Amino acid sequence: MGKHLYSAISLFAGCGGSDVGLAAAGIATVWANEIQPYACALYKRVTSNSNIHCADIREIAKFPAADILYGCYPCQGYSQGGRRSDKDPINYLYREFDRALRLIRPVAFIVENVDGMRFAQNRPLLNAQLTRFRSAGYRVTWQRVDAKDYGLAQDRKRILLVGIRSSEKKTFVFPEPTHGPPGSGLAPFTTLRDIIWDLRDAPPDSFNSEPLHWYYLSRNRRRAWDEQARCVVAHWRHVSLHPDSPRLRRINTDKWAFAGKGTPRRLSYLECAALQGFPNPHAFDEPTVPIRERFRAIGNAVPPPLFKAVGAALTTLLLGGSRK
Repeated sequence: MGKHLYSAISLFAGCGGSDVGLAAAGIATVWANEIQPYACALYKRVTSNSNIHCADIREIAKFPAADILYGCYPCQGYSQGGRRSDKDPINYLYREFDRALRLIRPVAFIVENVDGMRFAQNRPLLNAQLTRFRSAGYRVTWQRVDAKDYGLAQDRKRILLVGIRSSEKKTFVFPEPTHGPPGSGLAPFTTLRDIIWDLRDAPPDSFNSEPLHWYYLSRNRRRAWDEQARCVVAHWRHVSLHPDSPRLRRINTDKWAFAGKGTPRRLSYLECAALQGFPNPHAFDEPTVPIRERFRAIGNAVPPPLFKAVGAALTTLLLGGSRK
């Protein structure tokens, strides 16, 4: 496998954020699956990997062999944003991941999902996943992480589950944060200025120029240049304001207004891709994919730096603290 230490299969691959991150940690994706054609088209450009099977996972009967399985199955019913329903069938696609896990029997697996899953009213879903994966023969560790602690210029809290086959007799420990506030002894948090300053002259067709409706202004959508971005979202109408936009001031509950001069604009898809940690935002310049779908793919992606950190910790553990 050349420079790569392990082979992997990517399920619910999206545009390939997790694949890019794991590749940087020495884990090569040999086969991937995604249901949305627009995400498959972007995946090929973003990862430079054409080995993606664009189909409904429920219709896939066999999977190739690999050392590691990973995926980010959707659970919108437990998200903190958008529509929510614990009856939504999409919340139970983790069963397809479990089916693949039992068929492939990899050495380890990694799952990323929404932060809302840890809340008390949603814990039955999280517990169901833990039970299934443990009964499949894996030692599973889970933790809530914030991607800004690993170098992302964005507040992005997620749940990660990492399992190692019980026969390996190893338990995964999540990597310590690499970035933190002043006085923490860590590298300083990455800022908006660090990441998107060179992208600030956004072409007019790279962001949503629709009027900012009342719901958009029901909260403070702006962060300053020396701060981290709000969580990058999938709906292009709800993408945060660019830091050059006028400041917002609170009028009353759920109502904000601009407090200075200037023309507000939402972040471009190139800026969102950079804030997600993609090394080449221009990989999303795919003319066959509508701009709103580019935003959707970017907002739903796993930040590569986060999976790089987790993947590196996993390979180090599997190799027994040394590299092959």
